[in-house]
Amino acid sequence: MNNNVVQNITDAVTYIKSQSKVKPRIGVILGSGLGHFVSHMNVETTFPFNAIPNFIPTTVEGHSGNLILGDIDGVQLVVLQGRLHYYEGHDMNTVVFPTRVMAALGIEILIVTNSAGGYGDGMNAGDFMIIEDHINMMGTNPLMGPNIKTLGPRFPDMTQAYDKELLEMAEKIFRAQKVFFHKGTYIGVTGPTYETPSEIRMFKSMGGKAVGMSTVPEVIAANHMGLRVAAVSCITNLAAGISAHKLTHDEVTVTAKRVEKSFCDFLKEFISKI
Repeated sequence: MNNNVVQNITDAVTYIKSQSKVKPRIGVILGSGLGHFVSHMNVETTFPFNAIPNFIPTTVEGHSGNLILGDIDGVQLVVLQGRLHYYEGHDMNTVVFPTRVMAALGIEILIVTNSAGGYGDGMNAGDFMIIEDHINMMGTNPLMGPNIKTLGPRFPDMTQAYDKELLEMAEKIFRAQKVFFHKGTYIGVTGPTYETPSEIRMFKSMGGKAVGMSTVPEVIAANHMGLRVAAVSCITNLAAGISAHKLTHDEVTVTAKRVEKSFCDFLKEFISKI
């Protein structure tokens, strides 16, 4: 199995390199409704997921399912326009496979974005949250099973899963752009149901401020492979028991569209200054 994972990564990387001259230093994962960011790139090559060996297409609205290579202000990068989720029925190796491929393409830094439900004090839909840490409530881990030594150590340290220098830079950029933001802990759950009000109260008592159905697996895989990681949530809805109405995915995509400009302005400057 381990040999298969490494070979599958190698096959995907070999194909991508055969079609592109970009040597990315930064990788970006775009969450639900945030895929418009690629319109701000100088795009060299776009690969639909199903065109890349061993990639699987996305099935979720708001996730286009493309791997894109290009640059912003001369900074070469690889972008996942959409991601795979555990709740789609994939195993964890499949969920983190695109992250591992980006790492194998040579990136040093991974920027992860997501749409999340907020329940921190003072949060409103449309706010941003710099993720300082996470709590894995998915009941599994992408590194379970025999360790793949060529990817990383058996017991990766997660003390600074989110790079402090990168988070400080993100904070400075938000302040300079006069964009309101929060900092806090992200709770990762499996989905696809939204959380119950009791679960949200529990997460808040644990120190969380936002909850979502992604990000944690990719961040674990990225740390395993030695990448520096930064992550930002777009608070696209208030969580169950905080919100006055029922939660829908439409609300997520509508809110992401509303804050699109602020999100893209932040991400462009963040990438150009790293």
